[in-house]
Amino acid sequence: MKKTIIMLIILWMTGICPADEASIISTDFSLRDTPKYGQGFTHFDYVNPNAPKGGSVTLSTTGTFDSFNRYAQRGDAAAGSEQLYDTLMTPSDDEIDVLYPLIAEKIEYSKDYTWIIFTINKNARFQDKKPITSADVVFTFNTFMTQGVPQFKSYYKNVSHVEALDTHRVKFTLKKSRLELLHSLAGLAILPKHYWETRDFSAPTTDVPLGSSGFTIDAYKMGQYVVIKRLKDYWAKDLPVNKGRHNFDLIRYDYYKDEIVTLEAFKAGEFDFRMENVAKQWATMYKGDYFDQHHIIKEEIAHDIPQAMQALIFNTQKEVFKDVRVREALTYAMDFEWMNQHLFYNQYTRTRSFFQNTEYQAKGLPSKDEIACLEPVKDKIPPRVYTSEYQPPVTDGSGNIRSQLRTALGILKKAGWQISNRKMTHQKTGQLMEFELLLYSPTMERIAIPFQDNLKKLGITLNIRRVDTTQFINRMRARDFDMITGQYAANPFPSSNLKIVWHSNFFDSTYNTAGVQDPAIDFLTEKIDQNQTDKTALLHYGRALDRVLQYNFFVIPEWHLSKFRVAYWNKFSRPAVRPRYAIGFIDTWWIDKAKQAALPNRNITQ
Repeated sequence: MKKTIIMLIILWMTGICPADEASIISTDFSLRDTPKYGQGFTHFDYVNPNAPKGGSVTLSTTGTFDSFNRYAQRGDAAAGSEQLYDTLMTPSDDEIDVLYPLIAEKIEYSKDYTWIIFTINKNARFQDKKPITSADVVFTFNTFMTQGVPQFKSYYKNVSHVEALDTHRVKFTLKKSRLELLHSLAGLAILPKHYWETRDFSAPTTDVPLGSSGFTIDAYKMGQYVVIKRLKDYWAKDLPVNKGRHNFDLIRYDYYKDEIVTLEAFKAGEFDFRMENVAKQWATMYKGDYFDQHHIIKEEIAHDIPQAMQALIFNTQKEVFKDVRVREALTYAMDFEWMNQHLFYNQYTRTRSFFQNTEYQAKGLPSKDEIACLEPVKDKIPPRVYTSEYQPPVTDGSGNIRSQLRTALGILKKAGWQISNRKMTHQKTGQLMEFELLLYSPTMERIAIPFQDNLKKLGITLNIRRVDTTQFINRMRARDFDMITGQYAANPFPSSNLKIVWHSNFFDSTYNTAGVQDPAIDFLTEKIDQNQTDKTALLHYGRALDRVLQYNFFVIPEWHLSKFRVAYWNKFSRPAVRPRYAIGFIDTWWIDKAKQAALPNRNITQ
């Protein structure tokens, strides 16, 4: 009896209650770890629950926009449009993959992970004050499946049906067990059925849509600026997940044509906060009287965020890149050490893993468990997976990479290429090696030129082509490129989403940038999908997949930075505790009126 009482107390403290022998009822949802915040928590640790609200902040973005529908299959959605819709549950920024109540106040799911029931908070309202009901959730899911982007339909094809059990309870049933899929359904952004049922959800729209969050679009000039307004009568403003958050009344996004113009506008006082991604600009251009007088604060903020694989990405469907030896050879033409010294001011670390900054990053030689994971496909993977640890080529930073280029020449010769009349030529076809690198950022041109110069020494012609963001996105979606600069999203753990990125069944997905079709990778991503509830298996399969991806040379890895480089006009205060996995600016900072009053007059539109 005593043990039973203790167990019930523990379940109550963690927000988990026994429903019946086949299901679990909970107010939080974690994929792996015990949630940090138990039932009855009042706010996240990284917020100030008493933060003053009010004021406005002006931010920048580049490019343009022609739509307020971020889920449309075409068009460029306005910055901030993702803030218009709330999700069933919401994450904290000091945990990975732990969700807490927002629109849904609790969940019930089967122990075999084949169904989940969301109970909607009876106070939940759309922005027109109409209640959010289970019918809206059903409509949302079905609309995403029929009119949303193809990736959504592909990812959720394992959902057999969704049904409204009553006004406030909605049930999703799966065709087969998948905890990760149940978890992702909790992140579904909820649409108002009464608004969207008479509109084309797949198309861009210039109408301001009705939302389910505490934000709406207050003003805009198409392609130039958009203003997001905080709704003071938002029904969920006092929920624990929102306490101390969303402290700005207005958030304005001004559009600029390129990053250099944007930086100068920031220093002139035209907007408030900037995160810098270019090392040279950070080292050389954040100077002047406003910095000296502490009107502008320049700061580096450390974080624990898993890092994306930023890289030059091969289109492996192009004939020249179908041979893995060609892809490997070209990696020797990137002299990261020279670039880090001369272009990046030694600020970066070379990326080598698709799970960078996580425990799933492959290091050393494969363990016995990893070898066991690879056994069924051992004849379909590069032999070096077993014999050596992958490392991108390393130089001495002097700029003299003759040794690396000799290695590249040797690999290319084995692949049937040789230099003839100073041009890299295929020995059988006579084809010259020439390809295009597609860019959208002018800052990337500066980085691409040293790579281009090194390729020229190999007799290879690289044409650098810069286009605007719209053309870049369209060509990437159509896989109309030879090589692009891009990134594979950071993976805090090996999730089922990896199938969308790498599996042959998702070849047409825009996430499969490199155009990969590989049976060994198919097998490993399937195993990862099947073992989402087994932490040990995920560790071994994740590291095994990392090794196979590395030695297939689908990308030339670039670099990463484990800190935020930010500059901001000194008008803000922030909580003493920072979130581990986010900057927290829009979410948790607030206007400090005393600091704001001390600033000089600025050329800023509020």
